[in-house]
Amino acid sequence: MEHVDVLIIGAGAAGMMCAYQAGRRGRSVRVIEHNDTPGDKIRISGGGRCNFTNLGAGPKAFLSQNPHFCKSALSRYTQHDFIKLIEQHGIAWHEKTLGQLFCDGSARQIIDMLKAEMARAGAQVRLSTSVNDIEKAGDGFMVTTTEGPIACSSVVIATGGKSIPKMGASGFGYDVARRFGLRITETRPGLVPLTFEAGLLDRLKPLAGISVDAVVACGKTRFAEAVLFTHRGLSGPAILQISSYWREGEAITIDMLPGTDAFGALKAARAQAGRRAVSTALGELLPKRLAQTVCELAGVRTGPGGNLADCSDAVLRRVGAGVNAWTVKPVGSEGYRTAEVTVGGVDTRDLDQKTMAARAVPGLFFIGEVVDVTGWLGGYNFQWAWSSGWVAGQAA
Repeated sequence: MEHVDVLIIGAGAAGMMCAYQAGRRGRSVRVIEHNDTPGDKIRISGGGRCNFTNLGAGPKAFLSQNPHFCKSALSRYTQHDFIKLIEQHGIAWHEKTLGQLFCDGSARQIIDMLKAEMARAGAQVRLSTSVNDIEKAGDGFMVTTTEGPIACSSVVIATGGKSIPKMGASGFGYDVARRFGLRITETRPGLVPLTFEAGLLDRLKPLAGISVDAVVACGKTRFAEAVLFTHRGLSGPAILQISSYWREGEAITIDMLPGTDAFGALKAARAQAGRRAVSTALGELLPKRLAQTVCELAGVRTGPGGNLADCSDAVLRRVGAGVNAWTVKPVGSEGYRTAEVTVGGVDTRDLDQKTMAARAVPGLFFIGEVVDVTGWLGGYNFQWAWSSGWVAGQAA
C-alpha cells in the first residue's frame, strides 16, 4: 500500500503543472498516466512546436456556462508567468499571428521543462498505469490502480476530455465526477472541422485545398481568420473557432472577401468591360475556382449569357451575397477524432474557482480540459491548463 499526500491522475499539461506546484509546497506527490509517455498532447501541438500560450489570454477567450469562473485562475497564474518559467529554462520562443506563442525548437522542450520541475519538487510519475477505482476513505481516498492501491489525502483529476481518442482520451474524468455527485454539462467536439451534406459537397468538390481569409459568423459570434475547403466540408482557423459555438441545425455565414463589397466591385467592372464573364471579373478578387463556384451557386452561367453586361443588378447582388454573406448549414463536424478540445465538462457550479476543488467532496479536484472551460484556438487551452493546474497545486 502506497501513501501519498496528492495523487494526480493524468500527466498532461494541467497535471504536470499541478504536480510540481504541490511538490514545491512539501506535499508528497504521485502522478499516474495510462500512456507510456507524459505530455502527449503537448508533443503534437502546434505542428510539434507547441502553441503554449497566447498574449491575449483572458476570460473573454473562454466558453463556459459560467463565463466568470475562469477569471480567478487566469488572473493568479497568467501567460506572463508561464513565459517567465520557460525563459528560466532557456527555451526560445516566438510570436505568430494574433498573439500565439510557439517554441523556436521542439514542443518536447516544454515536456522536458515540466518533467525537470516535477523531479526538482520530488513529484514522481508512474506511466502505463490505469485507475480501476476511486473511493472515499475517511478524510482521504483509496485509489485502486493496475499497479496496486494508493491511499492519498487529495485526488486531482487531470485526464482531459474526449478529444483525440487515438491518444487514449475518454470520458473517465466525467465518470469520476458523476461518481461523487458532481454535475456534467453537455459535452461536444470543439475546435473541429465542419462537414456538409453529400449534395452540397459534390458541388464544392473542386474547391478542396483552396484557402481564403474570411470572417465567419454564427449568431453574434465571429472570427476573422483563414477558411479552408476540404473533401468533407470546411476547416481552417476561422472554422475551428466558430465550431465551438456552432450547434447542429444552425447556419454559419462566411464573408470570403472581408473589407470589399463584391457587388460594388462587380458593378464597377460591368461599367468598364461588360463583355467579360462574371466569373472572370470575380476571379480577380477570389481564387478562380472559387469564383466559378460562387457564380454557379448563384445561378450565373459560365458560358454565353454569363457576361457582366448580361446580368442585372439583382443578379450581381446575388453573386455579391454569395461572396460577402455565404450562408450555409453544416450537417455536423468531424467529431472527437479530429477535435482539438471538448466543449463542456464538469459543471463549474460544483467547483471552487479559487482552488478547483469539488465543493461537496473535500480533497477532490478537477483541472484542465475536463472542466467546463474551453478556450479559443491559439494557445488559450494550454493557458487554462497552466492556470487551473497552478491553482489546484496551491491547495491540493
